[in-house]
Amino acid sequence: MTQGSYATIREFAVCDRDAGLYGITAGPDGAAWFTLAGDGRVGALAPDGRVALHHPGPLLRGPSAITAGPDGALWFTAFQSDAIGRVTPRGDAARFPAPGGCGPCGIAAGPDGALWFTEQRTGRIGRVTPDGQVTEHPLPAPAAMPSMITAGPDGAMWFTLHRGDAVGRITTGGGVTVHSLPTEGSAPAGITAGPDGALWFTAAGTGHIGRITTGGKVTEFPLPDPDARPHAIVAGPGGDLWFTERGTAHVGRITPEGRIDEHPLPSPGCGPLGIAPGPGGTLWVTLRTGAIARVTPG
Repeated sequence: MTQGSYATIREFAVCDRDAGLYGITAGPDGAAWFTLAGDGRVGALAPDGRVALHHPGPLLRGPSAITAGPDGALWFTAFQSDAIGRVTPRGDAARFPAPGGCGPCGIAAGPDGALWFTEQRTGRIGRVTPDGQVTEHPLPAPAAMPSMITAGPDGAMWFTLHRGDAVGRITTGGGVTVHSLPTEGSAPAGITAGPDGALWFTAAGTGHIGRITTGGKVTEFPLPDPDARPHAIVAGPGGDLWFTERGTAHVGRITPEGRIDEHPLPSPGCGPLGIAPGPGGTLWVTLRTGAIARVTPG
């Protein structure tokens, strides 16, 4: 256990390094659900540290992002299989094919009762209903690589365009707006709705955290190390935003006013990726080492 200036961090081993631990989300059962992109499994880490692993089947290879759905199940993208997966807290799995070659990446529940996902290879936004009906919406720049996606405070879905240096917005009716970012090479990755009514995102290419209003106004907050490679971001306890830094093996916190605190993880070079809220004001972070870190803000 490592004690930082504002956070206590404890790691839980859930798999080996080669399993490809990646996405994480809070499940309806109180567990932290995660994906193993390397060996095709999804798992659950209970608050008491118990781990359960589930193999959803050979047709759901490369599970990546994962989110809780409106139906009490967990939904995830299967990047290598061009499919969307669904798994119940008991481990029962279902597969819903997406268009071939689309490369589904980010996924989030929408205000319309459906799941919305990004198609990284074909530059589209997809939508899947709880009964598996899939529709697509093309984007203006097919090569912009839509990455992560989240529900916004305005009833629309917001997503990052990793190669397009932009943040996009899509209504539940399919209307698309793209907001270019002021800094070239930003390579935006993670995105989340903040407590201040804006969207917050990570800029992996330039090492800053960005804030964009629903009207498209962008503010950038540079990190101390421009090579921090911030990846995922989530709204956390106390009205702050928390994010992972792949390049520096830190977990960071930023207030809505832009104050940044960084906390080193116990294992140097652990490559933190996903982050999700946990019980009691904690946060869960996936590490490339095959462990999940529990961060308790001080």
